[in-house]
Amino acid sequence: MKLYQLAVVRPCDLEAPEQTRLPTLIVASKTDLSSFSFFQRGVAGEFVDFLTSMVAERAEVGAAMAVAKESHVAHVLRSSRNLCVVAVTDTEYPAMVARSLVGKITSEFREKYSSDAVDNATVKDQLVFDPLEQYIEKYQDPQQADTIMKVQKELDDTKAVMHQTIESLLQRGERLDTLVDKSKDLSFQTKSFYKTAKKTNSCCIVM
Repeated sequence: MKLYQLAVVRPCDLEAPEQTRLPTLIVASKTDLSSFSFFQRGVAGEFVDFLTSMVAERAEVGAAMAVAKESHVAHVLRSSRNLCVVAVTDTEYPAMVARSLVGKITSEFREKYSSDAVDNATVKDQLVFDPLEQYIEKYQDPQQADTIMKVQKELDDTKAVMHQTIESLLQRGERLDTLVDKSKDLSFQTKSFYKTAKKTNSCCIVM
């Protein structure tokens, strides 16, 4: 089982007028791609960021979600208009642990940073949040989660978690292939890899 990324995201408000929208931005994150080969890590990293951003901006405010794509799951908690925490794992990683972890990160991040600080961020990982580095290392072993499980138990018991696939999360008329092709955050190499992998039915290493 693997924990690939922990990320704090400022999602684009897709319901807001286009001229007032702030772009989706990962304001703090830590990623562990050590399970991929050296040559795959660049592509894998771009796709993890792409998946994280896509699910964050489509999550409903107040909603906890687990969004599956092939062998990967994005565990999402969007606590407000401009704050969403995402943990990307493989399908073997315990969902309850991931859900508790995103809840813990949400609480701690909100204590450190104001809503204005999030809105004013302009570049990826601009807001320094050291606990992410500790958590992505510690919680590679889900058995380390006893403490956060106890702290978050009451929250987990009262919050329903929606389980969806990427396809069901997309808005009407949206297709994953089109989003990949239009993305400004994916390099030509990564887009080509995605298309080739899909044609050979081997699927992308992340998506």
